[in-house]
Amino acid sequence: MTVLRFRRPHAGMEEKRPIDLFGTVALTGFAALLAFNQVVIKIAGDGFNPLFQAGLRSVIGFGALWLWIRIRRGGFERHPPQISLWGCAAGGLFAFEFICLYIALDIGHVSRVSIFFYSMPVWLALAAHLFLPGERLNATRGLGLVLAMCGVALALADRNSLNANLTADLLALGAAFGWGGIALLIRMTPLATVSSVSQLQYQLLVSAPIMLVLSPMFGPALRVVEPVHLAALLFQAICIASFGYLAWFQLIKIYRASSVASFSFLSPVLAVLMGWLLLGEQVGTEVWTAMILVAGGVVLINRR
Repeated sequence: MTVLRFRRPHAGMEEKRPIDLFGTVALTGFAALLAFNQVVIKIAGDGFNPLFQAGLRSVIGFGALWLWIRIRRGGFERHPPQISLWGCAAGGLFAFEFICLYIALDIGHVSRVSIFFYSMPVWLALAAHLFLPGERLNATRGLGLVLAMCGVALALADRNSLNANLTADLLALGAAFGWGGIALLIRMTPLATVSSVSQLQYQLLVSAPIMLVLSPMFGPALRVVEPVHLAALLFQAICIASFGYLAWFQLIKIYRASSVASFSFLSPVLAVLMGWLLLGEQVGTEVWTAMILVAGGVVLINRR
């Protein structure tokens, strides 16, 4: 088995800048979009099995990305083997992330899954402390890390909630690790030298066949497909998997990785609210407390 090793960026690598007004507006909007997407995935799950849904999303997302490039009269970039190998690694992590997330949402509740999934900035900040120069944890950010991890631990320990599902919780946590791993790859490997379009191209192209091949393990590909399920699938593919992530990858090339990720503290708050309002999920005191700890911790992680 090939072991992937991170490399430290060389001394001349451009320092990423802190979040400005444009970054604040863009990342806030993206956080709200991601929160709504959790509800959309849950709704579409009534029509498709989780991995078939995720694989179709990557296929349609790649098609939308290709069409956008063609309209701009361009083409996909060609890269040397070294970059392509790292691109495939990112695609594998992308597949892992969404295999975990889609299964978690299929068997769990949006409110709990969102808390674990959007703990990603916690793990990214910890990894950035070890691997990325200029992103060391100070006392304030260290306190945020502890608070957020306490929130995750509280949610994991809450086995009395009606919507508690340990398998879904752990899968959502695995999805968070996958998401953070992609952010690190983009910053620490030759993928940092290619465009955001190419980064997303690798991830969609590699993940689609992996998820589609594995989808029969989770039952029939189609359940009871209605127009609302098709609309939900298209929303995921176009608004999230193609243009949404394209914007996020571009932002992470401009701003500090942990600062970009920290805006996802809005997503668990909004996702829990949407799960409660739109899906009628019961949200207990422990879930609200865990959400507040995670969100508050991520806010502190973004403090300098």
